[in-house]
Amino acid sequence: MKRVAFIALALAASAALPPAGAQAKTTDEQMLMLDPAARVEQRCNSRGMGEIGREQKGMHPDELVAYAYANTKLSGQHLVAPGAAVRSGGTWYHLSYACETANDGMDIKSFSYKLGAAIPRSEWDAHYLVAP
Repeated sequence: MKRVAFIALALAASAALPPAGAQAKTTDEQMLMLDPAARVEQRCNSRGMGEIGREQKGMHPDELVAYAYANTKLSGQHLVAPGAAVRSGGTWYHLSYACETANDGMDIKSFSYKLGAAIPRSEWDAHYLVAP
C-alpha cells in the first residue's frame, strides 16, 4: 500500500513539471501577455530607470512607480507620468516623464524625463513607495 501511494505521489509531482525540452517564456513573450496599457507602462518605466542610471552620476535606479503622486495619462501608445517616483540607493526621488512606444508597446520611440528632489521618508507609505 505504501508503495502505491509513493508511486501516485511521484506521478503527481512529475505532472507539475514542465515537459522535457520546454523553456521559460522570453521577456518579450511575457510582455505580450500583459494588457496593452500595462505593457506600455512597464516598458516606459524600464527605459526611465535605464536612462536615469546612465545619465545621472551616482544613481542606480532599482524601482520606479509611475503613479506615485498623480495618475498616468495614456493616449494610444503615448504615456505621460507627471507624478512618478524613482528609487536609487535607498532614496526615492520625484520624477516626471513622457514616453512614446511603437510596435504594440514593445519598442520605445521617444522618452524624456525630469528628475526632482528626494522624497521625505514620511511620505513613502502614502505614495506606494517601499523601502529597499
